[in-house]
Amino acid sequence: MSNLAGKGCEIIVPFDERQPLKDIERSIIKRYRKHLWSKFIKAIRDYNLVEEGDKIAVAISGGKDSLLMAKMFQELKRHGQVNFELEFIAMDPGYHEDIRKLLVDNCEYLDIPIHLFDSRIFEIADEIAKDYPCYMCARMRRGALYSKAEELGCNKLALGHHYDDVIETTMLNLLCSANFKTMLPKLHSTNFDGIQIIRPLYYIREEHIVRFIQNSGIWPLNCACMVAAKKTGNKRYEIKDLIKSLGENFKDVEKSIFKAAENVNIDSVLGWQKDGVKHSFMENFED
Repeated sequence: MSNLAGKGCEIIVPFDERQPLKDIERSIIKRYRKHLWSKFIKAIRDYNLVEEGDKIAVAISGGKDSLLMAKMFQELKRHGQVNFELEFIAMDPGYHEDIRKLLVDNCEYLDIPIHLFDSRIFEIADEIAKDYPCYMCARMRRGALYSKAEELGCNKLALGHHYDDVIETTMLNLLCSANFKTMLPKLHSTNFDGIQIIRPLYYIREEHIVRFIQNSGIWPLNCACMVAAKKTGNKRYEIKDLIKSLGENFKDVEKSIFKAAENVNIDSVLGWQKDGVKHSFMENFED
C-alpha cells in the first residue's frame, strides 16, 4: 500500500480484513453511536444542515472522513424523519491508477453509488503554482465539486471536515494569517447561487473516525496528492502537533479553541470585519 499515499503522509492501517457491509453499517448506529452517530445528528440539528426537500451532493474523496460521511448519510436517509435526496460525487484530479482503483473498489464494497468524473487539477495546479500548489488545487477542487453538484441539481454540497479540522483551521489562521477566522458548519457559495456547503462531521473527533475505519477493515485513501506531497511540508501537520503538545499542559485545550469561535467578545477586540468591511474599536470609542 506504499504507493497509495503521498510521501510523509500517515497511513491508516486496518486492524483486520474488511468486515461484512451490514456489520459496518450497524456499527455506526450501535458501537459508535456516542462518538459518531450522535455527534452527526447533533450537528445536523444544531445548524439545520439537512432540511425537507434538500438534494445533497456528498463529496467523496475516498479518504476516511468522506467514506464515513457517506455511510452516515445513507443511514440518515434510511432511518430519518426528513425527506431528502442524495448524490455521491467523486472527482479524480489525476490520481495514480492504483489510487483510483482503490477509491472505486471501496465505494462498490460499501454500496456508495458514486458519480466519478475526471479533471486535470493536479497537473494544472502544478503548472501554474509550482512552488506551493495546495491553495490553487484546493480552490479548483472546490469549484469542480460545486459544478458537479449544480449539474446534478443539488442545493447543498457536503464536505467531510471534522472537529479537528475546525480547530486546526482556527489556529492556522491565528498563527499564520494574522486573523481570527474559523471553519463554519455551513455557508453559502459565493460563485454558485443556490448552493450551500455543509459540514455534518463538525462535532466528530478525528480519532474516532480513524478507529471506525480501522475496525471496518477498509483501506482508505490517505494523502493521494501527486504534486505537493513530494515537494513541501504541510503546516496543518505542524499545527496538529502543536495542539497535541498544548494538550499536555492545558486541560481541554481542543474544546477551548473550538468554543472560542462561539464566544468572541466584540467589545474587547481591536477590529473586526463584517460583509467585507473592516471596523475598528475606535469607531465607538468615546474619551
